[in-house]
Formats: sequence, C-alpha cells, structure tokens
Amino acid sequence: KVHDARVFRNSGLFRWLQEGIYFPDQKITIGDVEMPIVILGDPAYPLMPWLMKPYTGALDSSKELFNYRLSKCRMVVECAFGHLKGRWRSLLTRSDLSKTNI
Repeated sequence: KVHDARVFRNSGLFRWLQEGIYFPDQKITIGDVEMPIVILGDPAYPLMPWLMKPYTGALDSSKELFNYRLSKCRMVVECAFGHLKGRWRSLLTRSDLSKTNI
C-alpha cells in the first residue's frame, strides 16, 4: 500500500499547486482575519506554502494547541469526504477530469 502523501506528491494536482495554477495567492477572510487557502495534511506530507501540516519534534504548548486544532480540522474534512462518498458513489473511483472542469 502506498501512503496518501506519496500518491499526492506524484499527482497532477501537486504539480499544479507547485506551479501556482491553484490557489495563486488567494486568501479567504474569516471574521476579521485574512487567511491563505491551504490544504491540510498529516506529518507525512511535505511542508509547502499551500499545505499546512502539524509540528513535529519537541513542542511547546502553543504548538501542541496548533496540532490539536489542526487535527480537529482534518477530522471534520475527513468526515465530510466520507459523507460525500456515501452520497455520490462515483467519488470512490478515479476520475480523469481536466483541471478546467474541477
């Protein structure tokens, strides 16, 4: 079995993100805070400007809190994708869409 991070790194989406085709300096405002649009990953994913992953190593309390909150966000996203796959079974298989149709 291949880890999701390796599959992602070898994907067209990864290349498009690296080239700035997706999320090119786009931001979203939440309350009064302007935030960059990012993808959430686990520790196996590479750290990129557009990919947020947990801190590793010896952590102070603020980094532990960040990791906890990031984990909660990832759980919400994973649950949402689970619901989507349950509703639209076509999401369970590969789909070769062009980037203009995404």
